[in-house]
Amino acid sequence: MKRIRFPVGEEKSAALREKMAALSIREEDLQERFIRSQGAGGQNVNKVASCVCLKHRPTGIEVRCQQERSQALNRFFARQRLAEKVEAARFGAQSARQQELEKIRRQKRKRSKRAKEKMLASKKRQAEKKLLRTRCGDAE
Repeated sequence: MKRIRFPVGEEKSAALREKMAALSIREEDLQERFIRSQGAGGQNVNKVASCVCLKHRPTGIEVRCQQERSQALNRFFARQRLAEKVEAARFGAQSARQQELEKIRRQKRKRSKRAKEKMLASKKRQAEKKLLRTRCGDAE
């Protein structure tokens, strides 16, 4: 397997490789095409095929990246996006549902004794402040 070098720091490249390995995305499973970008960019856009289209064959997920003027950088960003999409497809629904359940659980949970005392003390201080705002004759 040929290792691709991206024009980013070694830490970022290593992090991307680890993420792709964790999601079992192999370079052999990727179909990569280069096309001309669209939009502003002048001569570079018209002459150079810097837009990267990646397709992950096993899942059928496609990504298109024309974020940068450089083809090499676009290759890196396309792989990042592809990894995010594959991760969302595999774990997205499960984790979103899990987060929702966890939020409901936190809302229903009974306050600890200390938290309740703290809240009540705060309320009492606020009530005392309001009481001090009244006129001298009104408090009685």
